[in-house]
Amino acid sequence: MIEAKEFIEAARELGFIRYTGVPCSFLTPFINYVINDNELEYIASTNEGDALATTSGSVIGGQRSIVMMQNSGLGNAVSPITSLSYIFRIPFLMIVTHRGEPGVKDEPQHELMGQITEKLCNTMQIPSETFPSETKEIIPALQRAEKFMSKEHRPYAFIMKKGSITPRKLDKKMIKDITKSETEIRSLFDEKLTRLDRNTVLRHIINHTSADDSILIATTGFTGRELFSINDRVNHIYMVGSMGCASSFGLGLALARPDLKIIVIDGDGAGLMRMGNFATIGTYASNNFIHILLDNEVHDSTGGQSTVSKNINLAMIAKACGYSMVLSGNKMELIDELFLLNKNEGPAFGHLKICSGTIENLPRPNVKPNEVLRRMMRHINSSF
Repeated sequence: MIEAKEFIEAARELGFIRYTGVPCSFLTPFINYVINDNELEYIASTNEGDALATTSGSVIGGQRSIVMMQNSGLGNAVSPITSLSYIFRIPFLMIVTHRGEPGVKDEPQHELMGQITEKLCNTMQIPSETFPSETKEIIPALQRAEKFMSKEHRPYAFIMKKGSITPRKLDKKMIKDITKSETEIRSLFDEKLTRLDRNTVLRHIINHTSADDSILIATTGFTGRELFSINDRVNHIYMVGSMGCASSFGLGLALARPDLKIIVIDGDGAGLMRMGNFATIGTYASNNFIHILLDNEVHDSTGGQSTVSKNINLAMIAKACGYSMVLSGNKMELIDELFLLNKNEGPAFGHLKICSGTIENLPRPNVKPNEVLRRMMRHINSSF
């Protein structure tokens, strides 16, 4: 058994200052130590997949990060592990608790995951080892992780057994109060107008964003492909997988790089899939984060099957989650106001109704995902 301080301070020496995750009782001393330290930051995500995507965004912004989760949460993290961190080659540390460890009495829901935790990490090509249980093991373990991450640019996991960390109490308030009941939803609807098409909207967004001080993150599917077809700029990131994680990925980057404007271009299907991250954005993001949700009420790239967005007031949800500026409508002026009028302290949300469909002969990006990421990182002078 070790003190949380011993591992965390050793990790801090290597540049790890941000932690994301979902709590587990095994992690309590660890999380409490991070929260108690004013120089460290803990992002309380709503699920493990979003925590992992936020860590990934932080890392590409130049801030080394650690994601923590119970092993049951590996299921929530499979998509961003396999189609975000793997294809973009993003290295970070994972601490995964070993609930249901064979031979250790635990709750029945942990039995199967306890048996397959290490196998699941191996299947996803994440090397793992047991979290250090003695002080002398900490530095060598971190050195092994460092060596792998530096060479392979992929995650490395420590599997934490029960009782690895001595208890530590929480001394300070965990979440800042960001009550924003005064936030008004500005409506920009004109029922007489025909809905805008995605391509026209993306061109308008590009016109508002300079490559010098902004990053555009486009959700998977037609949105990223159309953005690429219009103008493949060095400040673009095309999320070719990890559906729903564009906003959590963008949050991590926005936190790491407050000098940049981070614009996430989401879809209704993707936004609904991981809507819990709206709350995380409302709590942690600043006014360098703009979240644009293009809502055509269908899963466009898979054949036009309906989403439930027609019956959901996404603007009200964004307001309730703490966004400082919320716009909803079907007029192009919505995009103009998002970029010109966002003077608030927190993030901005724009819900724009558009039509379904895409351009003819829509291309796919001909630049590999990791190459897209590396050129963006060079552009903003960032490194792992």
